[in-house]
Amino acid sequence: MNLHKMIAFGAILLASLLETSSHANALDLNGAWVSDPDNCTKVFALNGAQVGFTDKSDVYGGGFIINGDQIVGKFARCRIKARKDNGPYVNMVATCATDIMLSNVQFSLKELDANSLIRLFPGMDDIEIRYHRCTTK
Repeated sequence: MNLHKMIAFGAILLASLLETSSHANALDLNGAWVSDPDNCTKVFALNGAQVGFTDKSDVYGGGFIINGDQIVGKFARCRIKARKDNGPYVNMVATCATDIMLSNVQFSLKELDANSLIRLFPGMDDIEIRYHRCTTK
């Protein structure tokens, strides 16, 4: 009986270590992301402690805000349903809603560094969009 308890405890410990190590390597996507870092203040504004979009953010290339499993754009809100990290690559499926439509969207990202990433479009190898994380002040 003691052997069974030790095996069960070992299995639980191993599973928790594996779970912890997989989260430690996950790319941190939280923050405000913009296509041109010089336009951070033209795209995003602080409203108290919340980051939001300026009235004319779409004129300056737009961007998006990620907070946990939420992705917010100027005209859409998404909830991440699935995420898979593979080294510098992150693949996500999100349910997105606009004023007139609800759809599932696939996002494929590649980390360049802690504050830069590229959105890839599977099946369209020559199309990509580079984003930079804005610092909030």
